[in-house]
Amino acid sequence: MDANLLFYLLIGIIILNFCVDSFIDFLNAKHFNDPIPKPLTDVYAKDEYLKSQEYKKVRYRFSRISTIFSLVLTLLFFILDGFAFVDNFARSYTENPIWISIIFFGIIMLGSDLLTTPFAYYSTFVIEEKYGFNKTNRKTFFLDKLKSWLLMALLGGAILALITWLYYKFPDNFWWYTWIVISIFSVFINMFYTTLIVPIFNKQTALAPGELRNKIEAYAKKVGFKLNRIMVIDGSKRSTKANAYFSGFGSTKQVTLYDTLINDLTEDEIIAVLAHEVGHYKKKHILYNLVAGIMTTGITLYIFSLLAGNPLLSEALHIDIPSFHIGLITFGILYTPISEATGLLMNIISRKFEYQADNYAKETFNSTALISGLKKLSQKSFSNLTPHSWYVFMHYSHPTLLQRMQNLKA
Repeated sequence: MDANLLFYLLIGIIILNFCVDSFIDFLNAKHFNDPIPKPLTDVYAKDEYLKSQEYKKVRYRFSRISTIFSLVLTLLFFILDGFAFVDNFARSYTENPIWISIIFFGIIMLGSDLLTTPFAYYSTFVIEEKYGFNKTNRKTFFLDKLKSWLLMALLGGAILALITWLYYKFPDNFWWYTWIVISIFSVFINMFYTTLIVPIFNKQTALAPGELRNKIEAYAKKVGFKLNRIMVIDGSKRSTKANAYFSGFGSTKQVTLYDTLINDLTEDEIIAVLAHEVGHYKKKHILYNLVAGIMTTGITLYIFSLLAGNPLLSEALHIDIPSFHIGLITFGILYTPISEATGLLMNIISRKFEYQADNYAKETFNSTALISGLKKLSQKSFSNLTPHSWYVFMHYSHPTLLQRMQNLKA
């Protein structure tokens, strides 16, 4: 294969991926006007359902515009030799390969984010605002952007610098050392995400003493779950949508409840949602997902190591000097079909885990409370109650509300 053929193959993969996603999105959108399934008729009042359908249609049209913009931008960057331009710009400042990689990816990522920020702004302050979801003010929106950029520069830059150094220092064992570094980082983030990353963006406070905390602690004691911290996060600072999640291992494990979840659900419904999260821990889903992610990373790095030194990866983007960062860009696109297949497999496993966590909540607490809680969460977020089966297969990490109900009632 010559460089020109590889160039067109990269373009073809990008366009094919876009077309597949667009077709699946189109199939899903055709079901927006479907009637509510009978078991879910109590989720929405008639006027609310009409509003939720309108919301989904607006979001779909907006998604089409934003994704087409991103596609055009990407293709222009390829056709106009944008990667070569940025690579030359980075090399004009330094000959150090580590700094070249940092400057290269910094420009690419910052430029991409700046160009798509207007879409994020419109989504937040026009669409989400219109349908009553947005609680973010403009100061918070732009502060979040600045914090994200700073975090990307410090944390992302440090990891990138270390991996680039490993690539040039240990060319034969690069993938192995990098796998170790990424694995350690993944475990670290899983353990300390809520104490190091979350406070940068949100305020967390311990759940106040009272009836809800007493019930949660009683449930945790009943199932033999040592609960170190029950935290409430100020999700209402940005949105009316509710959530809850479990994080950490051992002494760092923590249950986090959004304040919107506490406001929208009854105490029994909150405990049922919590029981679902405890189910993930008891069934070791968090550990399985972490191990699966680490194994997938290792396989990806090994395949990359087989191709990384091939000058064809750089020549395809019209760059004469082979380098780690250009090879990574080219490989990332070539690997897209495999990563898509891996993503599908992970979604299948994730949906299975969600059923298991639901069953755990059913067995240890109350399926009725979990069903009513899930219905409220769907109603509050205008969830799609009639998604196309192919869209669910491709994109859903959770079963649909109807599927979860049927499982809980079985």
